[in-house]
Amino acid sequence: MPSTLQVLAVTSSALGDASASNKLVNDTIAQLTARNPGLQLATRDLGNGQVPHLDLDVAIALRGETPANAAQAAAQKLSDELIAEVKAADVLVIGAPMYNFGIPSTLKAWFDYVLRAGVTFRYTEAGPEGLMTGKRAIVVATRGGLYSEGPAKAMDSQEPHLRTMLSFIGITDITFVYAEKLAFGPEAREASIDEAKGKLEELVAA
Repeated sequence: MPSTLQVLAVTSSALGDASASNKLVNDTIAQLTARNPGLQLATRDLGNGQVPHLDLDVAIALRGETPANAAQAAAQKLSDELIAEVKAADVLVIGAPMYNFGIPSTLKAWFDYVLRAGVTFRYTEAGPEGLMTGKRAIVVATRGGLYSEGPAKAMDSQEPHLRTMLSFIGITDITFVYAEKLAFGPEAREASIDEAKGKLEELVAA
């Protein structure tokens, strides 16, 4: 790892302090910090509405056109800030709870601002090329049910979507750590969270 590790932590749960994904992201950051005392951390808590959803002005701004009004200028400025955070990071730690089989709309909005043609990816004759290469992503994926295996696996739109969007901008070193069956009762929830903590500890130590 670099001598001064740059980490971007992105959380997206609407549950705040009660969120399993938020707690696991915080645990991971604490472990990374313990192993890298000079760690530089940037955080984005999408659960509190830091990143607005797309509307007409935002969509126009993110196409790279010269802003025609204050709303478009603000959207372009926010996009530039979010992209700068990704660009600076060596490691991204992303908390992604499963909402209705996919990711929170707030996390999707963050990707909408980050995936910009000519900035984080470009189109070439050989196809699209990601420009945010050389980074590692740790995704903490929490689920109420069991979707990593069994009959419900086909309903998982969470991991495939995240993997596609990260890979599209050049981040292909991606590790998913799951905390599943969180709605199966207190014992199952606690066991799953403890298992996820153990896997994250191993991942950080590797």
